[in-house]
Amino acid sequence: MAEKLIIYTTPNCSACDKALADLTAEGVDFEERNVMKDKRWYDEVLRYSITVPVIIREGRVEYGWKGNIGCAIA
Repeated sequence: MAEKLIIYTTPNCSACDKALADLTAEGVDFEERNVMKDKRWYDEVLRYSITVPVIIREGRVEYGWKGNIGCAIA
């Protein structure tokens, strides 16, 4: 069974919104972690990047969505 995709997001981030919409349309099983709602998620995403979206998929870290870097969080 494939590992669930994790996507770190923030509100009002157009790249995050597009990534969420595309993943939903594709039927991808994912867990959204809005870094502004939980300090643990904020701390987690900072291990990877200072911008969102950050996607963790099958042990790989992906930054941005389809060539678009989203919003800075730090």
